[in-house]
Amino acid sequence: MKEITGNPLFPVFLQLNELHVLLVGGGKVGLEKLTALLENSPKATVTIVAREISADVRHYVANYPRIQLLERAFEETDLNGVDLVVVASNNPELNLRIRKECRSRHLLINVADKPDLCDFYLGSIVKKGNLKLGISTNGKSPTIAKRMKELLNEALPEEIDETLTYMSQLRDLLKGDFNDKVKALNAHTASLLSKEGI
Repeated sequence: MKEITGNPLFPVFLQLNELHVLLVGGGKVGLEKLTALLENSPKATVTIVAREISADVRHYVANYPRIQLLERAFEETDLNGVDLVVVASNNPELNLRIRKECRSRHLLINVADKPDLCDFYLGSIVKKGNLKLGISTNGKSPTIAKRMKELLNEALPEEIDETLTYMSQLRDLLKGDFNDKVKALNAHTASLLSKEGI
């Protein structure tokens, strides 16, 4: 087996519009997590459970009909029927309790600012139309991830989405097997990038 060095995380893009997310926490950190979820998947179904749900969270979700607010303490039954769990609580005992219950149910969990309790991280995201890049520092430096996001947002042209559309249309027109299509697309991409000076 090859030894893994550096960041061992496996990047995955989830179709959150097909999943049900439980968010435990309705304060400032909960709003940050919720914003990250909905900015990337506006049609996500999210249930928010918290003893107190801030006015900012209530205001933010006003235009999202698939968000349910439950202003009360977390109950283990809140995990029924969900696919993914995000915890934004500053209660260590609650965090551990939810983590343990998620493990027993084989649910993936993210606990804010507690990498050792997480099955996945919410990385920095760069979006340009249909192009989406995820950035991870394996929890080492969110600041660097944020800076990389800013740099890539500045470096990538807005026209990249138009290029993606053309490449998709070209792929559909190409004949031959998979290898032939990959070679033709690679040649076309190299030509486009050299013209753009990228």
